Amino acid sequence: MRDNISGSSPFEKSVGFSRAVRVNDRVYVSGTAPLSEDGSTAYSGDSYRQAKQCLEIIERALQAAGAKLTDVVRTRVYISDPSAYEGVARAHGEVFSEIRPASTMVVCKLLRDDWLVEIEADAVVT
Repeated sequence: MRDNISGSSPFEKSVGFSRAVRVNDRVYVSGTAPLSEDGSTAYSGDSYRQAKQCLEIIERALQAAGAKLTDVVRTRVYISDPSAYEGVARAHGEVFSEIRPASTMVVCKLLRDDWLVEIEADAVVT
């Protein structure tokens, strides 16, 4: 059984992706950028607040799929510059310090220059 979960990204239909997909007890949350409801970048220049924005969007997607943050087993964190590490790591730690999913952080170019972070999450609903 497959359930596609839509979010607020204006690109979901044209690019062909869902905010999250649930298949049986698994939930896969797409790469989540620090976007505001209007599609603009939230908290430009602030890696901590951008990461918090990403994690809030992820939490809403998980809830829509019948999951919660405690079900997350893996995150992938993409940062645009090593200097974003401290703020992103702090935000990730505030959410996941007790849950402790497997996690990877990669430095790479992101789609927009003002994005400092993008986060993906995988969950197993228990």
